[in-house]
Amino acid sequence: MPSGKLISGSKRVGVTYDDLLEIALNLRWTWKIEARRVFAALDPEASPGALEWPHRLLVGLGRAAVTDRLSADPEIAQLAQSVVDEFRAFEARTAKAWFPKEHKAKRDLVVAYFAAEYSLTDSLPIFAGGLGTVAGEHLKASSALGVPLIGVGLLYRGTSHQWLDRDGRQYEAWDMTSPSQMPIEPARDAQGRVVQVTVPLPGRDLQVAVYRARVGRNSLYLLDAAVASNRTADRTLTTRLYDNDIEIRFAQELILGVGGMRALAAVGIEPEVMHLNEGHSAFATLERLRRAMAREGLSFSEARTAVRPGIVFTTHTPVAAGHDYFEPAVARRFLAPYAGQLGIELEELLSLGRYRADDPTDSFCPTVFALRSAGHRNGVSRLHGRVTRRQWAGLWPRLPLAEVPIGHVTNGMHLESWTSNEFNELLTSQIGSQWQTTPGDPVMWSKLLDVDDEALWGVKNAARAELVEFSRRRARQELARRHAPIERVTPVTLLDPDRLTIGFVGRFVAYKRPTLLLSDPERLARLLKDPERPVQIVFAGKAHPNDETGKQLLQSMIEFAGRFGVEDRVVFIADFDTTMDRALSQGADVWLNTPRRPLEACGVGGMKAGMNAALNLSTLDGWWDEACLDADPSAPPIGFSIGTAGPYSDIETQDALDAESLYDVLENEIIPRFYERDDRGVPREWMASAKQSMSTLAPMWNSLRMTREYTESYYLPGLARVRALSAGGAILARTQAREVGRLRVNWPELTVAVTHEEPATERGHRFELVVGLGELDPADLRVQLWVASEGVAPRSVDARLVERAGSHARYVATVGQLADGEPETVVARVLPSPRYGEGEAIPGLITWSQ
Repeated sequence: MPSGKLISGSKRVGVTYDDLLEIALNLRWTWKIEARRVFAALDPEASPGALEWPHRLLVGLGRAAVTDRLSADPEIAQLAQSVVDEFRAFEARTAKAWFPKEHKAKRDLVVAYFAAEYSLTDSLPIFAGGLGTVAGEHLKASSALGVPLIGVGLLYRGTSHQWLDRDGRQYEAWDMTSPSQMPIEPARDAQGRVVQVTVPLPGRDLQVAVYRARVGRNSLYLLDAAVASNRTADRTLTTRLYDNDIEIRFAQELILGVGGMRALAAVGIEPEVMHLNEGHSAFATLERLRRAMAREGLSFSEARTAVRPGIVFTTHTPVAAGHDYFEPAVARRFLAPYAGQLGIELEELLSLGRYRADDPTDSFCPTVFALRSAGHRNGVSRLHGRVTRRQWAGLWPRLPLAEVPIGHVTNGMHLESWTSNEFNELLTSQIGSQWQTTPGDPVMWSKLLDVDDEALWGVKNAARAELVEFSRRRARQELARRHAPIERVTPVTLLDPDRLTIGFVGRFVAYKRPTLLLSDPERLARLLKDPERPVQIVFAGKAHPNDETGKQLLQSMIEFAGRFGVEDRVVFIADFDTTMDRALSQGADVWLNTPRRPLEACGVGGMKAGMNAALNLSTLDGWWDEACLDADPSAPPIGFSIGTAGPYSDIETQDALDAESLYDVLENEIIPRFYERDDRGVPREWMASAKQSMSTLAPMWNSLRMTREYTESYYLPGLARVRALSAGGAILARTQAREVGRLRVNWPELTVAVTHEEPATERGHRFELVVGLGELDPADLRVQLWVASEGVAPRSVDARLVERAGSHARYVATVGQLADGEPETVVARVLPSPRYGEGEAIPGLITWSQ
């Protein structure tokens, strides 16, 4: 496409309609301010919501009108040209991005990233909540860093819109969006043919169309069942995200996983590493195994061994309802064709997805299937990692909780996407443009501490004022939708741009406790109406259509505002979307988060707001648990905590104590600090905390750090191990699968006992152990002492083989003297040699002396 320079005083326009269409079809525009400014300039009458649909905007204006606009206004043309040039230069700089520079030898890495939802823009409405946000942030960060990651998801044509009646009762309305209106194109193979794949379902093969969205340097492939050759009912299988029908849900997950892998193969992509997000994407493993078996002639167990290190599984929720459980009969019907393809009995495949593997009546859980299939597993915050180990410990029976092989990578947000125009300019002027592409550099971000207080306060005031205006626009739209009298619609003046503004965004579900603030409504009303130091709350979010409790929680907030006459200070913005999310994140002074610890996996809303000079007010849960507890205690506070880390005797006590803590922090810390101004009207202490928060959050809780951590901790080690196992016709995978099978057969005969303990010396305690080997050999085993003492984390000490006598072997181990005196518990245990389990425990293969 042409990209000539604008010649001053000439009618010739260097940038063309096709150039801008190309920009609109690359979702990098969503976080590039200059690109957004071009689209806004082309249609000055467009609302902020309409500007989320630049592809549709351009098509609506038409080639001639866009060309005329560019010709008539050299300033717009010049801006458009600079955007086009920058996008092309970005593509050309791929080799200089972080990943190609730091990992040159692994530049052929390809990661397939599977998720049921992605939040990128309102014009691609395929998201519902936090999982979609994190998936979108991962794609953006991978583009910035040059990580070769390909997204795979589903294309949902149906979009749910929330509306409230006069009593605050939530209702849902659905509309359909054609792919032609979205910023996507049909996926094509190497010969330019439109791609379509087949996914086996009970009694038929489903045809699935494939679309491609561009996200910077990377691609997102989306699968759509609305194909004319399918049955009428089947065409709607991918219409709604998280459909309530259990069989549609199962079909969706097969389409995502199996169809996703087949779609990648069709466009010429064969990933060696897969990143599965939640159990929804677990079935990608089925197709990965099938392809490995066909390519290398492997058995099922050999293929599992070969591909397992290249499978990363991330779970995003500790709440049981967040995981799917399918009745055995349903799972049998849907998985029967795949057992046949894999050459195994159906019962063997089903057992991999049952928490109680040997119980044929147990439900099939894709999360369990993914946990058993993956070589790397993680939660999404430090606390969530601990909770997840406890939640799924039963899959590794008799293994100590601390050794359950589930780690954590704390989520992060993409800074460029969420900071306002003014904050972007402030960041660039203070630390340079490298903040957009440099992961986790605390020294660079420490420069934010030197930002001028008045400049930062001015930027924050502007963002708060924009949030107020945004809320008023949305309120007018909502009143007009309800056909309210025109005299009510026109003069809506909600909120005040000078008040302390609390933002809250989240699902209205019981564990999130969105009504914790209403625990003492009279007290809250007094805070809101204080004539000297008033407070206002802007909140948004949805209850699940089938969650009556969640809908009642939302309604109670609306009823409170009416009962106490604070409708202008407690404002709910209906029909949450990314435009609203951005306005709230940028404009709020305080970000409120009230989940019941430890049920929040991570949460990213506070990260977004924190980088826009808001202070967090949150329970010690998810990411805030580590952010707050790890913060420098000698520096200004980066936010405020509600309650403690517990434990609490019961839920009622926890809620009551947390509510009292919430009010106390608001009254005695947040409100006084915000309204304490110097003679120039600047809240100096508040600004000190805001700067400390920004400089602390930016290097750690951003998606560049998150993506780098996944790459270096999981993707690259997984790639190396997959290639080692698959080399030479997968000889190592074949050998390891055979050896682990031998261990399983002979393991029940294994015994171990501590037979002698010598008195403590300067070197510590010396123990003798005897292992009954059965048919196994000492080289197959790792023999250890496991030591536990009061107040000290348990530890294991490897034992040394002294001699073998027939079917028994004698070992010795020395335990160093502990500071607290004699060990309380010393037991022996035997595990497989590390060479068999990729360095981690193999489920079921552990024997204890007692």
